[in-house]
Amino acid sequence: MKSIVGFLLVAGFCLNTYGQESDTYFLSQPCLTPDGKKVVFSFEGDLWIAGVQDGIATRITAMQGYETGAKISPDGKWVAFTGRQYGNSDIYIMPVAGGDVKQLTWYSGADEVSSWSWDSKSIYFTSSRLSRLSSYKVSIDGGTAKQVFGDNFFLYDHNVAENPATGELFFNDTWESANQSQRKRYKGPFNPDIQSYNPATKKYKRYTDWQGKDFGATIDKNGNIYFISDEGNGQYNLYTFEKDKKAALTSYASSIKNPNVNAAGGKIVFEKDYRLWLYDVASKKADQLQITISRNNVLPKEKDFDVRNNISAFDVSPDGKKLAFVSRGELFVSDAEGKFIMEMQRGSAERVSEVKWLSDNKTLLFNQTLDGYLNLYTIAADGSAAIKQLTADKRNNRSVILNGRKTMAVYLSGRDEVRIVDLKSFESKTIVKDEIWGFQNSDPGFSPDGAYVLFTAVRNFEQDIFIHNIKQNTTTDLTNTAITEASPVWSPDSKYIYFTSSRLQPSYPRGLQDPRIYRLPLQKLDLPYKMDKYNELFKDDKSDSTKKKDSVSEAIKIDADRILDRIEQIGPSFGAQYLVTVLQDGDKTNVLYVSNHIDDKNALYKTVLQPFESPKTEKINGTDNSDVAFAKSNDKNFVLLNGNIHKLNLDQNKVDVISATFTFRRNLSAEFNQMFSEAWADMQENYYDENFHGLDWNKTKTYYKQFLPYVNNRSDLRVLLNDMLGELNSSHQGFSSFGDDENIALKNTTMETGIIFNNSDPYKVSYVLRQSASDKSSIDLKPGDELVSVNGEMVDANTDRYYYFTKPSLDKELKLTFKRNGQSFDIKLHPQQSISNDLYNRWIDNNQQRVDERSNKRIAYSYMKNMGDGELEHFIIDMTEQLTNRDALILDLRYNTGGNVHDDVLRFLSQRSYLQWKYREGQLTKQSNFAASDKPIVLLVNEQSLSDAEMTAQGFKALKLGKIIGNETYHWIIFTSGAGLVDGSFIRLPSWGCYTLDGKDIEMNGVQPDIKIINSFEDKLNGRDPQLDAAIDEILKQIRK
Repeated sequence: MKSIVGFLLVAGFCLNTYGQESDTYFLSQPCLTPDGKKVVFSFEGDLWIAGVQDGIATRITAMQGYETGAKISPDGKWVAFTGRQYGNSDIYIMPVAGGDVKQLTWYSGADEVSSWSWDSKSIYFTSSRLSRLSSYKVSIDGGTAKQVFGDNFFLYDHNVAENPATGELFFNDTWESANQSQRKRYKGPFNPDIQSYNPATKKYKRYTDWQGKDFGATIDKNGNIYFISDEGNGQYNLYTFEKDKKAALTSYASSIKNPNVNAAGGKIVFEKDYRLWLYDVASKKADQLQITISRNNVLPKEKDFDVRNNISAFDVSPDGKKLAFVSRGELFVSDAEGKFIMEMQRGSAERVSEVKWLSDNKTLLFNQTLDGYLNLYTIAADGSAAIKQLTADKRNNRSVILNGRKTMAVYLSGRDEVRIVDLKSFESKTIVKDEIWGFQNSDPGFSPDGAYVLFTAVRNFEQDIFIHNIKQNTTTDLTNTAITEASPVWSPDSKYIYFTSSRLQPSYPRGLQDPRIYRLPLQKLDLPYKMDKYNELFKDDKSDSTKKKDSVSEAIKIDADRILDRIEQIGPSFGAQYLVTVLQDGDKTNVLYVSNHIDDKNALYKTVLQPFESPKTEKINGTDNSDVAFAKSNDKNFVLLNGNIHKLNLDQNKVDVISATFTFRRNLSAEFNQMFSEAWADMQENYYDENFHGLDWNKTKTYYKQFLPYVNNRSDLRVLLNDMLGELNSSHQGFSSFGDDENIALKNTTMETGIIFNNSDPYKVSYVLRQSASDKSSIDLKPGDELVSVNGEMVDANTDRYYYFTKPSLDKELKLTFKRNGQSFDIKLHPQQSISNDLYNRWIDNNQQRVDERSNKRIAYSYMKNMGDGELEHFIIDMTEQLTNRDALILDLRYNTGGNVHDDVLRFLSQRSYLQWKYREGQLTKQSNFAASDKPIVLLVNEQSLSDAEMTAQGFKALKLGKIIGNETYHWIIFTSGAGLVDGSFIRLPSWGCYTLDGKDIEMNGVQPDIKIINSFEDKLNGRDPQLDAAIDEILKQIRK
């Protein structure tokens, strides 16, 4: 336990801070003392308490990690909260008056405080220990928590609050009120409602049926209920019930969060605009609480960083003597050995992304952010001239490539432009407007003579290779195959264009699958002849060495006649290869690429092509598990691997690291400001809907940017950005960020055994999960067996059972001692990290059994947890085992969390018989082998079938493969990627919309079933499954005809 020695001592400590602030933001998750006179809240990861009148705040916790979710007991004695001193979240309590902190739960997952029981003896919390999400109740005296409602894997009950007047437990049961509460204006089947269940009477009641969101009930001692709803204006406001009817108490234009009523009633505290507000029930008015906090704001303080292992882009000067590189958004120059490093002073914390040397060996061309967008700049590497801005676009200017003579650069701009810039005048012009996408691009390039620009543009969601004649201003699609050809590189001898492709299948929707390296001969080239080489041996060399050779390359000739027939594969025919560059030395060509064809590990390889020699493929040693960037100067080659620059020796097939180390400084406050703007700009440029779901995205930025100066730490930035993104009412989005400023030294891991214990008697065995660590022939456990010791340590019935299984790391072996009929016996097992998958499988097994029993094994049943490759494989195996010998199929996609295999599943289901074959006197057998569409098929979906499951459902409907039964799907389908930010943070970008054949946005409409059946909370609580029963009934009706 950790001692917090009262408020006076903490207040005395606070006298050493830098001063008091009354203009403080990001005060969160408040709660009131029963009399409503004091408020406890979270700030900077700790809990604070303040009087609502004087507002003077005092810190009451200072543990490692964040303390959040404080709730004060109805008797006013205790504060329960969620603490993270071991990295995960557990439940803790401490006296309101100050004293020892007591840990109540010991599970390495996420335990989050919900509320108190009205007798102040127990705490309700949510956890995923035995399900996706469920509510538990734990005594303040300790012991093992008990599930509140039931053991259905998909109950999702959370936000539990007791009504002392009726005995009801109010709760929500959707993602949209749990981990997606920041998503505004969602209107779909998984919207949360105010509902309750009475454990004593076994009665369920639904209080609201608004198609949007109603959630977060908080209840006073008289049974008055207050909650959040977005019914009024699309923003979260405070509501109550008046004479059983829903009534709005506020109508703010910006959302409130986390309302909490004091136990005695009459006062409700909540968050709005990242500050605390107090609503007075009697006067029906709310006022902002003026909270004064004494603190030391460290966010603007500078931190040291090192370029070592953290270089993200680089270039080498034409003379080969200097390097320029980028580390954590800063720009650096050094000698070619990395010994003498200088940071370029740019006068801002804007993020540099790319850098190139110009021909004078002194000037750097680079891009850095401006209001979030990458723009072009130059700076003198020797410090003799200040930074100069070349572009000021509201679009990202990126993928900058110079021609061979460094007189011109080509770059991509925004979603739809290819531009060139004259490196003498620095004037840019657009040469092509096309669909190039705002990210996930192939770099453009030049022909060796600089006459053409080489780039890719999108046709039918696939990249084609284009060339643009600069002088003639004409553009030609060289490939036009409906198959992606990516990363094109013009060979130095001008004869070929090399590229990466999975030539037999599109990259959409699953990306490049085992791509290979190819080259496209631009003319009908013949192989060299040995006889010509032989004859050259006897030719007189009459060349005049005093004459200068013509430096002008022969004009490039392109024979487009059946050009695709000339494509040649280069390199291995297995694994996945990604082109890096092509180098030539005389008649020797080195093709460099990343491949995993040996040991399934990525490394840099070269394939050497020479006349009269077989191609030779070799690995470059020291390049394992690397993404590769390449740069060269004359005969010097360099690569960027794992954050460090290396010299590349092609003759010896090795790399030598340049051990550059240099300490530089940045402060997180300026960095966070830059990240905010870049995240907003990335979404502005790449969001899939040009109308932003009806939202004014510029106005939204202005609103949230006003709070940026008050961000105190990384957690605040996460909250701010996710709130802003949530205004879009989108799935597949979010901002994630982690840094060493949040590192926690302590950690724990719960060792799972696969033994499920009795909910009421937590040390007695209930059953063993199939295929778990305890489901072994050497282990004979029976219901009622009692656990008495763990690794020789006797257990205490008043201690949380998880305490004995939660340690800093996962042990390889466990010895458990049980008692049966008075006799003790030991078992040994290898503990597992999680039992979530085993619990999920138990739910699936019960469904399989239900289908088999009701149909007498006439109906095949397959369930897919997600739309990933593993579940696709599982589905196919299910079909090989069941489909041939059964008369129909149920494919269950309920609770499916998506992926990207819808096309594979639909093609399998679409198979029909088209002929038969047999061996002499053998059995006639239909082809195709698995003709699913010969038989009745039912697809099961529900309100949590999301993402690729919705794509599958829509395809199933469009192809008329059978009937869809269940509930409307989630409205959670946008294909997404993302962008990394300067510190490694990540913003998801929902960039590709999914539409029906008649143009409806599935994200906004979902997929409607043919037969609508809803499984209620009571159904799940009582083990009923009307949706599955309806599917069985429908198929039996069809096969009995």
